[in-house]
Amino acid sequence: MTEPLALAERALAAAAGDEMEALVHAERSGLARFAASDVHQPTLIENVSVQLRVVRDGSVGWASTNRLSDEGLAVLARRAGEAAASAPRDPRFDGLARGEDLPSIEGYDEETASLAASDQARLARDAIDAADRDVYGFFTSGATEIAIASSTGLRAEQRLTDATFLVLAATDGESGYAEATSWAVGALDPVAVAEEATAKAAKTRGARELEPGRYRAVLEPYAFAELLDYFAWDSLNGLGVLEERSFLTGRFGEPLFDEKLSIADDALDPGGLPRAFDFEGTPKQRVQLIEDGVARGVVWDRQTAASAGGNATSTGHAPPVALRQYGPAATALSVAPGTADSVGELVRLVDDGIYVTRLHYLSVVDPREGVVTGMTRDGTFRIRDGRIAEPLVNLRFTAAVPEVLADVVGLGREVVLVNRSDFYDERDPYGVLCPPIATAGFTITGSGSGPGL
Repeated sequence: MTEPLALAERALAAAAGDEMEALVHAERSGLARFAASDVHQPTLIENVSVQLRVVRDGSVGWASTNRLSDEGLAVLARRAGEAAASAPRDPRFDGLARGEDLPSIEGYDEETASLAASDQARLARDAIDAADRDVYGFFTSGATEIAIASSTGLRAEQRLTDATFLVLAATDGESGYAEATSWAVGALDPVAVAEEATAKAAKTRGARELEPGRYRAVLEPYAFAELLDYFAWDSLNGLGVLEERSFLTGRFGEPLFDEKLSIADDALDPGGLPRAFDFEGTPKQRVQLIEDGVARGVVWDRQTAASAGGNATSTGHAPPVALRQYGPAATALSVAPGTADSVGELVRLVDDGIYVTRLHYLSVVDPREGVVTGMTRDGTFRIRDGRIAEPLVNLRFTAAVPEVLADVVGLGREVVLVNRSDFYDERDPYGVLCPPIATAGFTITGSGSGPGL
């Protein structure tokens, strides 16, 4: 890979303005897909991009390129300068970040970084061979380097790795799902992921419909992570608070959730996918969002913190420049574990309700009230008398996340890292650390299709 920090310095030298910032995002990755137990469509990426921000008279312009020659960087500088010249003055802009001491993190694994396409295909085959029926999914791994240099004296760089197995075991009338993610491939077990998916699929045949209503429910970490991620988009975001889209707006310090629930955003935790700094070069901070059910805070970037005023400062949660209009991103959510030793114990606590493996097709209906709609998928079951009684078809749901979290029956003791990356754009891996959860209220609005292909 090109040395990212040296490249950022070259881009910075080509620019002119009151302030300038160059960010380099370098990626080497591969994705081995499989369908009907055949590896196919391998995707290999080796890419370096440069983003340049230029500030002139309070106006900010930016541009990006993959052309790394001196001529390409000169064109980039001209385009960013033209963008700044045509942009309106931004009264919320608080200047570029200054250099600060960065936290020391884990998050880079040489074995993962050195995986070749043949290794990725072999690991995908290991998952396939462990399955007793057709499976679909992928194995992906990548190494990412991010470097930032600015005219304000900021110099920051970090290397990251990540790896993910995803397995869907599916035939006509049955389907089961499992995944595993880590920054070190040695921590992942393809056999275990395949066995989890196929064992779940075997239990889904003969699925029945369910009457709409409000049910007690057990959500596996896959489902819980997805629900939290959609809730966080508006409600744990400083811009969402300022624009009064957040459920937490005007409610800080109030007991809004069950006292069993504590949630932080912690990119420094080695159990997740660690980061030292955000896309503005600001050091990452651990942010306590919910503590024993009480709303404590949200994440901020430089612009939203400046707009908020008072004691608000950036917590190191600026997303890439192209996504900054949506506000700071809580991409390292971590839910404190509970006391239940197993998912089976949560099922016994629910006694009568439903069991949900994962969620799908989610969308936010009412961000201010945290209402999310979607479907369950690949392993939905009826719970009766404290045990899983029979499989259910995929169910439609519409749930106010704060209500789901207001009466928590129990939380699992084991916390799982659930991948939340889609791997479509530049590689920016993130996930949610969470246990399984049992809730007293999950609203089902109808039945959908049965499990399977």
